[in-house]
Amino acid sequence: MEPENLYLAIIDNLFDGVYFVDTERRITFWNKAAEDITGYKASEINGKFCQNNLLNHMDSDGRNLCNLGCPLFATIIDGKQRREKVLLQHKDGHRIIVSVNIFPYREDGKIAGAIEIFRPSTSTQQHNANNRIMEISIDKMRNYIAGAGEAESYITYKLYELKRTQRIFCLLLLNIDNFVKFNESYGYETGTQILNRVYRSICLNIRPTDFFGFWSENEFIGVFEIKKNYEATLLAEKIRILVAGTEMPYESGDLSVTASFGVTVAREDDTMGTLIQRAHDLMCQSKQRRKNCVTSDA
Repeated sequence: MEPENLYLAIIDNLFDGVYFVDTERRITFWNKAAEDITGYKASEINGKFCQNNLLNHMDSDGRNLCNLGCPLFATIIDGKQRREKVLLQHKDGHRIIVSVNIFPYREDGKIAGAIEIFRPSTSTQQHNANNRIMEISIDKMRNYIAGAGEAESYITYKLYELKRTQRIFCLLLLNIDNFVKFNESYGYETGTQILNRVYRSICLNIRPTDFFGFWSENEFIGVFEIKKNYEATLLAEKIRILVAGTEMPYESGDLSVTASFGVTVAREDDTMGTLIQRAHDLMCQSKQRRKNCVTSDA
């Protein structure tokens, strides 16, 4: 076997996504793991420019990186290796947090492009589990959670654990902004699809020990273990950016939604009722303020 073919075979069978861009940021190589992680086949990507926003990279503050602040482009300019965490948009529209390692490629001592190696930040086990979750329709999942009472059961357990071991956690409620108007404009089916994509984006980016599910028609609930109170606000902001960055194609252009958040840190004297009511009141404050924001008592 020729060395070049051997190297390509190895790269094509890595678990990490790998792609190469030339100095014009044209993608010329896209391995199989990149296909699996992003949903885009090599035939759909090769020859395209990364600044065309197919992957629509965002940073943790929700800023688009493909047109402003692209780390790949920066590496082509200055030749420095970079390690970042960015939000990549899957072909289906949901967001995935990926860790990227970018380094320059040189020919005859000159930079000829850049190589990016990337992987989902979540564990392989969780990634596979969430892929299975994604196969379940949103209506079935909503009915399942409501019928089984998983959210209530999990909160009850976490409150018991808090009293026994002092392991703190936060509870988050989010309400999709202007969802009735969204359904009126685009139809119930489209509304269901955007909720499904939001749910996927979040499930793919939380720990296996956290809980996230439906609470009502256009509300989600999340329970997250934290070590410091301030982490509750940071976590809610991360999810807010994931929601706003989740898109789905539509005949008039890509659609997206925002959400209003309430997040509170559980107290030892809380009941499930007081904890949920406090998160709900904080969420209502976000609605009254300006929507697409987080209100926290942490």
